[in-house]
Amino acid sequence: MAKRDTKTGSKLDGRVAIVTGGARGIGFAIADLFCREGAAVTIVDQQSKEAKSAAAKLAGKYGVNTFGVGCDVSSEKEVEKAFAQAAESLGPAAILVNNAGINTQSPVVDMSVAQWDEMMRVNLRGVFLCCRQLLPGMIGRRYGRIVNISSQLAHKGAPTMAHYAASKAGVLAFTRSLAHEVARDNITVNAICPGPVDTVPWRLVPLKWRRRKLAELPLGRVGRVEEIAPTALLLASDEGSFYIGASLNPNGGDVMM
Repeated sequence: MAKRDTKTGSKLDGRVAIVTGGARGIGFAIADLFCREGAAVTIVDQQSKEAKSAAAKLAGKYGVNTFGVGCDVSSEKEVEKAFAQAAESLGPAAILVNNAGINTQSPVVDMSVAQWDEMMRVNLRGVFLCCRQLLPGMIGRRYGRIVNISSQLAHKGAPTMAHYAASKAGVLAFTRSLAHEVARDNITVNAICPGPVDTVPWRLVPLKWRRRKLAELPLGRVGRVEEIAPTALLLASDEGSFYIGASLNPNGGDVMM
């Protein structure tokens, strides 16, 4: 393996991180930045082949240790297995980024129970399962950084996305509650609430919806994944040690708070 160029950064040197939903989009941008800053990173993704490919790409790019593994974060058994494999490959993780999630649309009047349950299972239960899996080790080592990816829609809601907004608001409530529990163990738990970002899920949203959202944005454009990743780096590094239960909002002005 090529030696990492230390000139690229060192904020996460010696740290081990897990990024769920890390094979593409915001998750991959975060994993890329973490690797650039010296972390060893496991990319967890539902598509095993894509997770391994993304991990290999970053290892070749930065000369750091990476690991890719397939996992449905809503499955307790799959989370246990994937995280055990990650620990065996790279060592115990000090950083967890819960980025995996889904996004579908439906008016509430037409929404099936199955559609509601799937959203909660992936977007909310997945965050709980991944946190619970790593917390005993973090508590034992008295160090951890947990970053949960929520959404600006957790603050403002949106038509046809009540289930998505509810799941992401649940992530914020979970983040604050867990932060209370583990702050004295030197574990920070925080959330990021991105606005619309140019990713595959954004492009799959109906054009009429996207046009309406763009008209609401003071900045007048959607974000880039590279504009979200630095917030995750702040919260994952020692520079973010005084953020406890916070929700940071890189959203182009869609929600100002």
